[in-house]
Formats: sequence, structure tokens, C-alpha cells
Amino acid sequence: MTNQIKIAVVGVGRWGVHLLRNFLEHPQVTVAAVVDPNPECLAKIKRQYFSNNTKHNSVLFTTEWSEIKKVIDLDAVVVATPASTHYSLITDALDWGYHVLAEKPLTLNPTECHKLCQLSQKQQRQLMVDHTYLFHPAVERGQTVVQEGELGNLRYGYACRTHLGPVRQDVDALWDLAIHDIAIFNAWLGQQPVSVQASGRVWLQGGHGGHGGIFSSLSSPSSLSKGFADLVWVTLNYANGFQAYIHLCWLNADKQRRLVLVGSRGSLIFDEMSAVSPLTLLHGELEVQGSNYIPINQSQQVLQIEKNEPLKRVCDRFVSCVHDNSPCPVSSGWVGTQLVNILAALTESLNQDGKPVVLNTSLY
Repeated sequence: MTNQIKIAVVGVGRWGVHLLRNFLEHPQVTVAAVVDPNPECLAKIKRQYFSNNTKHNSVLFTTEWSEIKKVIDLDAVVVATPASTHYSLITDALDWGYHVLAEKPLTLNPTECHKLCQLSQKQQRQLMVDHTYLFHPAVERGQTVVQEGELGNLRYGYACRTHLGPVRQDVDALWDLAIHDIAIFNAWLGQQPVSVQASGRVWLQGGHGGHGGIFSSLSSPSSLSKGFADLVWVTLNYANGFQAYIHLCWLNADKQRRLVLVGSRGSLIFDEMSAVSPLTLLHGELEVQGSNYIPINQSQQVLQIEKNEPLKRVCDRFVSCVHDNSPCPVSSGWVGTQLVNILAALTESLNQDGKPVVLNTSLY
């Protein structure tokens, strides 16, 4: 393989367009094809990103997925389509000999995820999932803080991811939002939950919608028998007794993007909405004085974070994986399988009124 790699971007909707932008700007990448079932979307992308750039005169624009096989020496495919289409598209791509970067979640079914990981190994091609937060400088710095024992004995964690729309019509608030915070908790703790619980409410959508086209929704995970949950409360139980609680809602004008890990000597706060810094370490503990518990050693440390777009780092890592034909341990297909497995268990709990569900780890 030459230093330059050829990539096809499949799906250029709300998130796919950001992936396209990053790969177009990457010095070691040639975008050779753009695929989307919507001709108007393709035309808009062509005008916006390709009209004044002679470097990309030979780019294939197509509404037909299988057309990418016409691209000579194509190395990799970026899949940014609805999750319900991922399994068939990624299976094709791996079978055709391409490396794959997939938008999260990898699929909507942990068994399908497992099969894709096995296929990528069989084909000796890399399968990476765009879990962007795992490449966020604040999340990486936070992981170091936890590993160095700055918080003391870890006690519990909590997160809040709320906003007023957009309201998805293919998956519920759980599948839309939870994967980010679950991925961060798992990375910071260095482990997976052993059991999970979830409860929720439906206000807006009593039925399940769908969309046409080659990227149409085939089978979305159902949360609650009466529709897609707008509000979900999640509990993650880890083997060492640590618990994490997550509040998810797309029907809340109080926009929050906040995750906290609490230990015996302080709390680590990842707050994307903070005007100062996304990562803060609050020192403080309790000292027993007679029959009282007195706060001591209290201080606030604002952690400086390098300014680097997380998605750009995802794209850089994928390019390296393709060049070296080596896996990305931070966000491999197997990591994606673990997260989908957790979401599937949470859906099972959600449909059983919050009954605890033990994780089946045989898939990874």
C-alpha cells in the first residue's frame, strides 16, 4: 500500500458530513467515492466540498452502494448510515476486502457485532467504531487521573445527557444517547458492568417510525412496548461494587453534558458545557472528629486540556490502522460489541420495568 489511502464515505447526513470533511482535509487520504441514497444530498455535498477543487475531479458520487466496487485500489469504507443498515453494509465491505470505520453503534444487535468482528479477523481487515468521546482529550486526561489514584477509592458515578431535541424516529433516547457515557465510564474504570438496569417514560412517540431508501430502518430496538422512550434512567453495576447512574432525555430544555466520578478523596467532573474547562478535579474528603465528619483538604483544580477535535483524532487513528493493518484497542469492533451488548441488556431491563439483567460476556 502507498502512503496515500483511498476511502469511500457512505452516508453524508448529519454526522457523515463531518467525517467527510475530516477525511478531505487529511493529507494521507484520497476520498474516492461518496455514497448516499438521496440524490439531492449528494448534489449539495458535491457543490459544498468538491466544486472548486480539481484534486477531487475523479470522485464517484452514487446512490448505489455496490458501485464502490468500481473504484480501483479502494482501501477503506466509512459507514455513517442508520445503525439498522450497518450489518449488511459492513459485511459487504469486509467481504470485498475493505477496512471499515463505522459510526456508532456498530449494529443494533450484539450477535451481529460479534459476527462482524470475526469476519474482519478472517479477512485480515480492520474494523473500527467511531466512539468519538474515547478520543476526546478530556476523557483521555480523566482516565489518567483515575488510573493514578487521584480520587482515592472509587465510590460511584453519575452522568446527565439532556437536551430539547433532536428527537430520533429510528431509536429511543437510550440507544441515541447512552453509549457515550457508558463508553466513558468503562474507559475510566477499565472494566465492563456485570449487570444493568433501566426504566423510562414515553411521551412523544407511541409507535415506531421508519424511512425509505437503501439505508431504511429495518429493525430498531424497542424500548417499552408502547413506543420509543423519551426519558431513560440507567444503572450500571460493576464487579467491584461500583455503580454508575445515567439520566438521558431529549425532551428537556435544560441541556446538560456532564459526567462525574466520585472517590474517597475527591470528584472528577467532565462537563462539556463548562465555559472554563471541560475537566475539573475537586479535592476533598471527610475526617472523623469525635462523632462528626469534617470536610478537609478541599480545593479545585481546573485541568488544562489540549485543543484538538476528537473526530479528527478518530480519523487519524483509522488512517494509521489502515496503513499498518493493525487494530485500534481504544475503539475496535470488539469494544463496539461490548457497548452494544450493554445497550441490548438495558433494553431488556427497560422492557421489564427495570428488572436487573446480567451481561452475557460470551460474545467477546
